Amino acid sequence: MRRPNLISKWNSQSLAKQFLVIGGIVSVGAMLLVGAFVTRLIEDAVTRNSAATTALYVDSVIAPLLPDMQTSQALDDTVARALDETLGQGALGDRLLSFRLWRSDGTILYSNDKTMVGKKFPLSDELKTAFAGKMAAQFNELDDVEDKVERLAGKPLLEIYNPVLQPWSGQVVAVSEFYEIANDFQHSLSQARLHTWLAVAGFTLVFFATLSAIVLRGSRTIENQRHALRQRIDDLSALLAQNEALRERVQRASERVTALNESYLRRIGADLHDGPAQLIAYASLRLDSRTVVSASTSPVTREREIASIKASLDEAMREIRTICSGLVLPQIEAASLSEILERGVHAHRQRTGTIVDLVTSSIPVCLSPSAKICIYRFVQEALNNAYRHGGGAGQRVIQRLQGNRVSVEVADDGPGFSPDDVGPTSLGLAGLRERVESLGGTFEITFAAPGTIVRMTLNTEETEQV
Repeated sequence: MRRPNLISKWNSQSLAKQFLVIGGIVSVGAMLLVGAFVTRLIEDAVTRNSAATTALYVDSVIAPLLPDMQTSQALDDTVARALDETLGQGALGDRLLSFRLWRSDGTILYSNDKTMVGKKFPLSDELKTAFAGKMAAQFNELDDVEDKVERLAGKPLLEIYNPVLQPWSGQVVAVSEFYEIANDFQHSLSQARLHTWLAVAGFTLVFFATLSAIVLRGSRTIENQRHALRQRIDDLSALLAQNEALRERVQRASERVTALNESYLRRIGADLHDGPAQLIAYASLRLDSRTVVSASTSPVTREREIASIKASLDEAMREIRTICSGLVLPQIEAASLSEILERGVHAHRQRTGTIVDLVTSSIPVCLSPSAKICIYRFVQEALNNAYRHGGGAGQRVIQRLQGNRVSVEVADDGPGFSPDDVGPTSLGLAGLRERVESLGGTFEITFAAPGTIVRMTLNTEETEQV
């Protein structure tokens, strides 16, 4: 369980942090490998150059003292004393700690340590290299059997193996091994190592910092894009949820509108049946009465009866016109909001003879035809309710504009009523609510004693698309 948790925790880190950790480890490892490799190359180059210089100097001093090594298998006392005097005095005496002259079979022909003369040792790799005609050198690697004295000296030593060549043939006839006291060389080599490591570390740091800056910038870009994408997904999810809620509201509104249409049709039928139809039926019955058709009826009585029939028919026509005036909309498509409100208020004043106050504020620039129809029907029905239930007392219409939301409220100072008194089959209020909510608006009723406020609010940007 612990390993998956570590992997999950690692994957949760940003790309920049992952790169800093992995890149840092790789960079440090690469720096150590490259630094060690370059340092070794520089050490070898510096050692070879310094050894070559020393070997050339020593060879120039020692070579004239040596006999023909191809014919001589040993050094006589004269040559040994000359070598002792040369190696023990002057610059060589100060620079060289030990000197040996080797024969190809591993025998020491000469050494400033007389106990070593004549002894035979296995040829080391450096001696083999020198007898092959190449100079060999190493610094502070005193691991050969014959290096006991040098190890006890406790000084930094540059061990040099230089081939001794026959002048006229160039053949290697012996190898000179000498140990140079290398305090200055050790200091120079330490400085070279330090500078090498500083250069490698500096280059690695600059390289890693540059890559880190690039990766950090890319990581920030990716994080910003990821955040923006997540934000867009959240916005889209919210919009989908909102659309789903709106779809359900529209579906419910559509179902409700269908039921309301049937109710409206029944109410219109009831209004026609109870009003104009009854008056027309009364007139029809009176036309067939004996008073009208009988020849014995006096002219005065017949005229009175005909006048009564005409009055009944006129009343029926007035009721039919009243019903039609409530069904037919005035031309409001090209009208502004203030004109629509004025028409609705004016029609109510003429129909009821009551006073209605109209207050308007800023007018929205554009409203869709459906929004205009909704507002007109809202004012018409709300004023009818105010007149029917409140007696037309204190009727007022107030319009406001806040941003892109326009609100219209109709209020009165009537006795008011309780929300529980409004049944689910109430056509007026239910129709208003469904009409407003179908356009994405809100519908509110505030009940007071006295007075009632009915308010609707529409978003002008949303209704432009309807």
